[in-house]
Amino acid sequence: MFNNKTILITGGTGSFGQKFVKKIVKFYKPKKIIIFSRDEYKQFLMQKEFPSKKFPFMRFFLGDVRDLERLKLAMRQVNFVVHAAALKQVPAAEYNPMEFVKTNINGAENVIQAAINQKVNKVIALSTDKAANPLNLYGATKLASDKIFVAANNIVGSKNTIFSVVRYGNVIGSRGSVVEVFKKIIEDKKKYLPITNPQMTRFWITLDQSVDFVIKNFSRMNGGEIFVPKIPSIKITDLAKAMAPNLKIKIIGIRDGEKLHEMMCPNESHYLTLEFKDHYVIFPSPNYFDSNISFNKNKIGELGKKVSKNFEYSSDKNRNFLSVDNIKRLNKSL
Repeated sequence: MFNNKTILITGGTGSFGQKFVKKIVKFYKPKKIIIFSRDEYKQFLMQKEFPSKKFPFMRFFLGDVRDLERLKLAMRQVNFVVHAAALKQVPAAEYNPMEFVKTNINGAENVIQAAINQKVNKVIALSTDKAANPLNLYGATKLASDKIFVAANNIVGSKNTIFSVVRYGNVIGSRGSVVEVFKKIIEDKKKYLPITNPQMTRFWITLDQSVDFVIKNFSRMNGGEIFVPKIPSIKITDLAKAMAPNLKIKIIGIRDGEKLHEMMCPNESHYLTLEFKDHYVIFPSPNYFDSNISFNKNKIGELGKKVSKNFEYSSDKNRNFLSVDNIKRLNKSL
C-alpha cells in the first residue's frame, strides 16, 4: 500500500511517529515521508537517526497543526496522513484548557481541511481511551476530535478523501507513561512507588502493536470507523510488583481528571459496535454519509458481527488481564 506513496505524520517526532517511520522504511519503499512537527530540536535529533544519505526520501517540515496554510503546503501531493499531533497531559489540560482546544480540536479541523484541499487519499487520526465517556478536558478534546474526523466524510464531495480514527490505551514505555515514571523512581532509589488507587486498571499496548494496528487499518478502512484493538488490561499494583517487587507502595489518591478504569467502547454505543477477530469497530449511523457502505465487511474482506446489548469494553471488565509474570516478560522483551 505504501510503496511509491507519500506519507505525512503530524507530530511525527513523537514516540509513535518514530516507530511508525522505522516500520515503513523496513517493510515498504515509500516515495516520501514527511515529518510535520513544531519542535526543531526533536526534528534535528530525528534527522540524525534518519540521515539524508541513507534515507533520501525523508522530509522534515516545521509547522503547527494550528496553522492551516502551513498544513496545506505540507500536504501537497501527499497520499496518506497519520494525525498524531496532540497535547496529552491530563493535569496540564485542566490548567490550560484553551491551549488543548486550539491544538486537539481546532488542529483536527485544520488537518481535515488541508487533506481535502490537497486531495489526500486516506487520513487516520490517533485517539485515546480517555475520549470514551471523558472525565477530563483532554479526553473531551479528543472525543470532539474523533467526531470531527468521522463527520469529515460528509464534506469531502468529489475529492474522495476518507477519514477514520484509531483509539487505543496506554502505550508501554512511551514518553510520560507510567512505566517511564516508575523507571525514574526506581533509578533514583526512592523509598516507595506512588499509586493513585490500588484498584486502578489500564489498557496495555506496546508501541509496535499500536503502529502495526494503524498500518493495517489503512487497508481496512471504508472511512468513518473508529478502530479499537483487542488488547490486555493490567492492574497498576501488578505493574508495581513486576517492576519493583521489593519497593513499598504508597497510595496518593487519584489526580484531578483521572479515572479509576478506562473505557474504549461504551455501552451506549453498543448498537454501533462490531466485533472482528482482533479488534472492534464503532461505525457511524448507517445513513450518516454513505448508506451504501456496509461496515460489517471491511476493505480486506474481514467480517464483523454486532455485539450484545450489554457489551462494554473497559479496562476493568476486559476478559484479558496480564499477570505479574506476563508484565515482567513483556517489559523484558521491550
